[in-house]
Amino acid sequence: MNSSTTKIPCKLSSCNYNVCQPSPRQSLSNIYPSQGCKKTMCVPSIYDTHTHTHTHTPILSLLLCYITTLLVLLFSKLARFLMAMASVSPQNRVPEAPVFLLFGLSVVFLSTHVAAQSSPVYACDAASNPSVAALGFCNASLGINDRVVDLVKRLTLQEKILFLVNSAGNVSRLGIPKYEWWSEALHGVSDVGPGTRFTNVIPGATSFPQVILTAASFNTSLFEAIGKVVSTEARAMYNVGLAGLTFWSPNINIFRDPRWGRGQETPGEDPLLSSKYGSCYVRGLQQRDDCDPDKLKVAACCKHYTAYDLDNWKGTDRYHFNAVVTKQDMDDTFQPPFKSCVIDGNVASVMCSYNQVNGKPTCADPDLLSGVIRGEWNLNGYIVTDCDSIDVFYKSQNYTKTPEEAAAAAILAGVDLNCGSFLGQHTEAAVKGGLVSENAIDIAVSNNFATLMRLGFFDGDPSKKLYGDLGPKDVCTAENQELAREAARQGIVLLKNTAGSLPLSPTAIKNLAVIGPNANVTKTMIGNYEGIPCKYTTPLQGLAASVATTYLPGCSTVACGAAQVDDAKNLASTADATVLVMGADQSIEAESRDRVDILLPGQQELLVTAVADASCGPVILVIMSGGGMDVSFAKTNDKITSILWVGYPGEAGGAAIADIIFGYYNPSGRLPMTWYPQSYSDRVPMTNMNMRPDPSNGYPGRTYRFYTGETVYTFGDGLSYSEFTHELTQAPRLVSVPLEESHACYSSECQSVVADEQTCRNLTFDMRLRVKNTGRTGGSHTVFLFSTPPAVHNAPQKHLVGFEKVFLNAQTGRHVRFKVDICKDLSVVDELGGKKVALGEHVLHVGSLKHLLSVRI
Repeated sequence: MNSSTTKIPCKLSSCNYNVCQPSPRQSLSNIYPSQGCKKTMCVPSIYDTHTHTHTHTPILSLLLCYITTLLVLLFSKLARFLMAMASVSPQNRVPEAPVFLLFGLSVVFLSTHVAAQSSPVYACDAASNPSVAALGFCNASLGINDRVVDLVKRLTLQEKILFLVNSAGNVSRLGIPKYEWWSEALHGVSDVGPGTRFTNVIPGATSFPQVILTAASFNTSLFEAIGKVVSTEARAMYNVGLAGLTFWSPNINIFRDPRWGRGQETPGEDPLLSSKYGSCYVRGLQQRDDCDPDKLKVAACCKHYTAYDLDNWKGTDRYHFNAVVTKQDMDDTFQPPFKSCVIDGNVASVMCSYNQVNGKPTCADPDLLSGVIRGEWNLNGYIVTDCDSIDVFYKSQNYTKTPEEAAAAAILAGVDLNCGSFLGQHTEAAVKGGLVSENAIDIAVSNNFATLMRLGFFDGDPSKKLYGDLGPKDVCTAENQELAREAARQGIVLLKNTAGSLPLSPTAIKNLAVIGPNANVTKTMIGNYEGIPCKYTTPLQGLAASVATTYLPGCSTVACGAAQVDDAKNLASTADATVLVMGADQSIEAESRDRVDILLPGQQELLVTAVADASCGPVILVIMSGGGMDVSFAKTNDKITSILWVGYPGEAGGAAIADIIFGYYNPSGRLPMTWYPQSYSDRVPMTNMNMRPDPSNGYPGRTYRFYTGETVYTFGDGLSYSEFTHELTQAPRLVSVPLEESHACYSSECQSVVADEQTCRNLTFDMRLRVKNTGRTGGSHTVFLFSTPPAVHNAPQKHLVGFEKVFLNAQTGRHVRFKVDICKDLSVVDELGGKKVALGEHVLHVGSLKHLLSVRI
């Protein structure tokens, strides 16, 4: 796109916390917290003004076909030769294994290359199949609903059923090719699902930090920017036949318990942060550069609905777990991220989970699916099961007596698509047995087809459309890789920094000891649901780029069964400074693998303590993990001068860690979850879903909103190389709730009033603060606004109302404004799940600053 291209105004992103949203052309500086950008513009794609060129010309395809034929003939002759050699004596026989290995590798390479190079088949491509031009569903000038109706009425029942499963079959008579719905894009395009693969054409994609670390940036602009890059790379892969257009991400479950192996995939424990992350990432994935709200760049999916946060803990697994959840906790904690994802993010899909909630499988619960997702929240898209969930509630949970009943239960509850084959195998029998009507099947496939219509799947060759000339050149670009590094830098959390021991001076450090099982890892850095990254920079590589280093793993794996204590002590004793890179990996915490304790694995603590005691210089403990760890020993050990939590920092994680340690970047990440002591793990079972404490049995509650026990570090903790102050400049002391004179609260004492439309009209106010950087270096700072409500309805002890990340040069300040909606931001959920405005004194917190706000009638 040239500089004269006209900008097109579009809907202001809800992800814009006074932070500029980058267009495809804008520099990375716009993803940094801004000092005053108030609006955003959507711009045409940088690819719009280019002439489309096919990745593979017809001549190249013919040449490839010719070469293929020659190779097949060659291997045929080779096979006959080997068969003849079978009669030769063993001493003179050609070694079979190497030959067949070479043959196998060649065939694999050739088949992959040919598959990647061959032109994909597209639905409604009149150029290659003129007969489709007369089909109504191929007429892009019609509305989506009309096109869907036309398509569905042309299909037989058996053909409709093909589109109830993720591996959808083709309908050749209508020119509809096969389609694989299951692709993943949790923090970059992934090859975990069968819908995406990497080949020599596109060997990898940008791998951003695992979600829990990106969430620690508290930068909504960054969340959306990552989504935009991921969707661009996904579209590029689709155009060369290596990916689909439906990506089952993000994971927005609440990180309720630190032992959950999949907590790393989530934005953390707070409903507001999770809601903002989900809606912003979805917007980045889905929103097109032409701002057409009826079309999708790719289709996102918010999962796993709902109250899913246990995989496999002490014999209880997700396939058999019944999450017993109060109505209050459901509406106060577990549902808000999904509600925001649908309403604010306009997500195209929601995935129901394996577990039961209060005795019903989520994928067979009409109240949760048809009632809430499609009814109350008005989902514009499809509902998909987690993989084999219907089979799970039939076989493992014994929820129905027959597979046909299970198929019917899922469809009648609101399921449109089954990840797996269950509906493909049992739906026809369920229809013929009268358990579910064909009309219900029509509704389900219509939701699926409408999504594909919005994606342009039925618009023919995508090369002639928006994003049509995206290809290998648009994946793993320098800008995308730099964004991965920036995301890691913004998320890394400085938890301890005694006497300003960080940053280290690269010129003063002549010998840096780098120790630990995660110091030179690659795949560990990208977490799970990963793809193949563009490249890796390990922590050791990142540090070695600035100073001379000496490396020792210290343990052979993160399990650290036997630490190299003596060698590590000798190394640290002669170094100017020591960096210990410890923590976990997918062998410790992962899908289907919850932790039993929250300590550093094996002998890691022993190794860290011994090295710290032997060291003569600063000791920096770097923890690579998804969940929190009990590192109380390090927090209180004066010899350990600094602690950094780096999550799983993505492909550029090592460079980002070095940027922080050497002061090239001022840390600004804040913890998105509570770090508990081991005693919490000892006394609180994962299976207890209650969020609120119970003093009668000593149950301490969960997350910073309710937990009453001691912590190692709490939600929002994080240090900087600068210091920041907050000064309140505007906020009311009294807000009156308008009620009719006949309202019961005028004649009796009321603790709260219903937060309905009548009550909440115009109940907003501005809270303004001046934030100042009093330090000697510029840096970013997240301003948190918390509220402590009156003690009614067992309300949270405090909750996050809003946050904004700002950048301030040294010794400068700026004003930050929060627009507070009383009913949305300061309300509480009562015991029956109703939203209430609590009457009385609300305490608003920003850092150490507190402001009393009285809400009265």
